[in-house]
Amino acid sequence: MDLLGSTDHSAQVQERLVRLPGVYRPQEDTRLLQEALSEEQLGRGQEVLDIGTGTGAVALRAAATGARVTAVDVALAAVVAARLNAWLRRLPLRVLHGDFAARGSGNGYDLVLANPPYVPSPERELPSRGPGLAWDAGRDGRAVIDRICALAPVLLRPGGVLLLVHSALCDSDRTLDRLERAGVRGHVTARRRVAWGPVLRSRRAWLQERGLAAPGEQWEELVVVRARNAV
Repeated sequence: MDLLGSTDHSAQVQERLVRLPGVYRPQEDTRLLQEALSEEQLGRGQEVLDIGTGTGAVALRAAATGARVTAVDVALAAVVAARLNAWLRRLPLRVLHGDFAARGSGNGYDLVLANPPYVPSPERELPSRGPGLAWDAGRDGRAVIDRICALAPVLLRPGGVLLLVHSALCDSDRTLDRLERAGVRGHVTARRRVAWGPVLRSRRAWLQERGLAAPGEQWEELVVVRARNAV
């Protein structure tokens, strides 16, 4: 079990979070999504869904506003960690284990937050266990992103907002196109360049072969897509 303290100058992750082995460590994508969340008008009576909650870092920020938050993760260890972090902060947070399409359905949300797996992987099949659950997302990195785009109109109430963070390796224009085809119009509201982590570095040759990275590339761009359901 790790107790994580942030050293990020933006102070977006200040609290210490319990992280069980195999649970995604809050990183720059987490902080970028937290910053996007801080721009939303959120408060009591509003319903929020957090997809791929991990330690609950983003869901807890939403719960602190008084909103009713449901957090979902396919990793059981993440569910345990998020529940423990909510308990330690005495924040009401509903944390469910399973796929977001099944566990998050049946309710329209005012805000959907998503930090899904988005790293392109040489493996065609998605992992069923292990730390790769948090980042491996098929050959183009879009296995989960595309499902979120397709289901956005079902998950969101009229006027509801989706905040989705992912790497530009996955093609943010494609995300916007998928959302628009589903009837939800969006745009990129934030970008941040970050150094490649160990997973991308380990796949350098494969990414170059696929045309997803240039030789010697060491930085990737993260983006936040904000989309509103106008229906």
